Amino acid sequence: MKRITMILGHYGSGKTNIAVNLAAKYRQERDRVAIADLDIVNPYFRTKDSLDLLKEKDIRLIVSEYANSNVDIPALPQDMYAVTDDKGLTCVLDIGGDDRGALVLGRLRPAILEEKDYENLLVINKYRPLTADAESTLDVMREIEAAAGIPFTGIINNSNLGVETTADVVLSSVGYANEVAKKASLPIFMTTVREDVAKQLIGKVEGLFPLTLQKNFIERKIH
Repeated sequence: MKRITMILGHYGSGKTNIAVNLAAKYRQERDRVAIADLDIVNPYFRTKDSLDLLKEKDIRLIVSEYANSNVDIPALPQDMYAVTDDKGLTCVLDIGGDDRGALVLGRLRPAILEEKDYENLLVINKYRPLTADAESTLDVMREIEAAAGIPFTGIINNSNLGVETTADVVLSSVGYANEVAKKASLPIFMTTVREDVAKQLIGKVEGLFPLTLQKNFIERKIH
C-alpha cells in the first residue's frame, strides 16, 4: 500500500465509488486515512454522498465547501495540500474525468513525484463510450497521463453495466482488460465488482475487489 493512491479514468468509469471503497479498505490497515475529492469536472457523483460511511469509519473527507450544494463551480478543497504535507496520512484521490480532470494534479504533482510513494491507477470500463476496445482505451489513457504529468502504475478493471451487471458481464471484460494491460505495460491492480456479483466470481477472476455501491449511485442508476 502506497501513501497516496490516485484514481483517474474516463467519464463515468466509476472512479468515485472505487475511491470510497478503497479508502474504507485502507482504513482497516492504517490509523489515519483521507479521501480527497478533486473532481472539478463532474459534480454529479461526489464522495460527500458517502459522508455517513466515512464518518462511521473515521475517514477524513477533503472536499470543496461547495460540494453537494446549489453552487456549481469548479472549486478545489482549501485543505487539499494536506495530501502532500501530512506524511502520516494515507490518501485516496478521486480525480475528475479524462485529461481535463487530471489537470488539477498540477498543483500537487511536484510533491507527489518527489516523495515517490504513490499509485496512479487508471479505471477502465469496457462498456463505456470511447473505451470499448483496447486501442481506444489506450488513447484515453495517454491523454490523461499527459495532463496529469504522473505516469500510471496500474489498471483497475471496473467494466460493468451498473445495476444490470452480471457475472458474465465481468467475465467478458477480462480479455479486454488483459489486452489493455499488456499494451500499456501495466499490471492489473484489481478487478472491481458489486458485492453480490463478486460471490459468483470467486476462483474465476484474479484480484477481485467487491464494491459496496453508494446509495446515491444506485438510486440514479435505477431512476
